[in-house]
Amino acid sequence: MRVTHLGHACLLVETADRRVLIDPGSFSRGFEQLEGLDAILVTHNHADHFDPERVAALLRANPSTPVHTDPLTAQKLREEGLDAVPTRQGEPFEVGDVTVTPVGELHAFNHEAMPRIPNVGLVLRADGEPSLFHPGDAYDGEPGHVDVLAHPLNAPWAASRDSIAFVGRIAPRVFIPIHDALLSDVGRDMYATHVRNLSGVEGLEYTDLRDDESATF
Repeated sequence: MRVTHLGHACLLVETADRRVLIDPGSFSRGFEQLEGLDAILVTHNHADHFDPERVAALLRANPSTPVHTDPLTAQKLREEGLDAVPTRQGEPFEVGDVTVTPVGELHAFNHEAMPRIPNVGLVLRADGEPSLFHPGDAYDGEPGHVDVLAHPLNAPWAASRDSIAFVGRIAPRVFIPIHDALLSDVGRDMYATHVRNLSGVEGLEYTDLRDDESATF
């Protein structure tokens, strides 16, 4: 599994057979030129993270690629002639040989609906590949054991001792803090030390996957 960070927790996840893009937004870079995507998964809960022109360019480059998002947004996109698929908490769906399990309701671009829609995490699993948990901005359910945690540094649940212990419990092998451009090197180093000390996992692997960087697991 190859993971490329395109900025602000936007990830391109590539397995042997599939290419999946998670959370393209106005603070991400370079996603408009991507082609050959098998699915686009949208979890953002901030309306100002959505750049309609750039996302439209992405969809033009991938005209048959479904967009999986919350039911309200899916309905709106369908009215605009786009291939949108509503997703719901606890209802896994397949992207080729990749199984995607929403841990919470997928939601995006519906600022007025946020109070009614839970936060979200996505778990990606494929035969013979590591499992990856992308919590987005937050999550509201147990993802089960995963191999790789793609963890954005600006996630609101990041700071507490209990949450970091949870991180160590579900992802003892690899922990990736998604680099936020607003954080200094010192801030990231302090955060890494904080996670190592509180995770409760001996030898927790740590990768600072910054903007435009990739890692293979």
